Amino acid sequence: MSLRLTNLTVAYDGRPAVHHVSGEFLPGSMTAVVGPNGAGKSTLLRTIAGLRTPLEGRVEGAAHVALLPQASQLDRSFPISALDVVLFGLWAGHGAFRAVPPAGRDAARAALEAVGLRGFEARGVGSLSAGQFQRLLFARLLVQDAPILLLDEPFTALDERTATDMLTLLRRWHGEGRTIIAVLHDLELVRREFPRTLLLARDCVAWDATETALTAANRLRARHMAEHWAADAERCDRAA
Repeated sequence: MSLRLTNLTVAYDGRPAVHHVSGEFLPGSMTAVVGPNGAGKSTLLRTIAGLRTPLEGRVEGAAHVALLPQASQLDRSFPISALDVVLFGLWAGHGAFRAVPPAGRDAARAALEAVGLRGFEARGVGSLSAGQFQRLLFARLLVQDAPILLLDEPFTALDERTATDMLTLLRRWHGEGRTIIAVLHDLELVRREFPRTLLLARDCVAWDATETALTAANRLRARHMAEHWAADAERCDRAA
């Protein structure tokens, strides 16, 4: 089943961060979401994941999704082990207050090994490097086993080896037929690895094959739109 956005508007204090966006992510597609800072890219992913409620419009086909959030937005001071972080990915299937069965713990350990963190099960998250922590988030995504994967800046601040390893995982997931939607800033990476691109500047500037979406004219239009954003813009009231 495809993931469809219909007239999607998401707002903060009535002012749109995503404005009347409509389109479709086909099953098994691999789409980059790009645009200037403040374009609503992270808000879009959080809305698809069910973490924000649209002001208008709707998201269809997002019954089972998994979100990899920006690592910089997560509090790593909480005393929790790497294994427990991965086990959180199993809550949807087992419930937050039920013990994870042995098979689930085995799956979590296998996920840690798959991302190069074998032996890190008892390590506190606060002791991990940025690259190790990002690998940990990929391990949590792995155990969720969702058909739709949402990744918010998955390669930011990663060393080359970690980025290469995580990109290999993305290729594997794409080969398994999963739908992958990733917020990215590296346009060369987008052109090389992502067949489709949504260029967002709160409004949808382009949603097409990557080379078509990322023309110089479209990128210039997105930049000009961003330059005219105003903090005191009119509210976008809910339709009657």
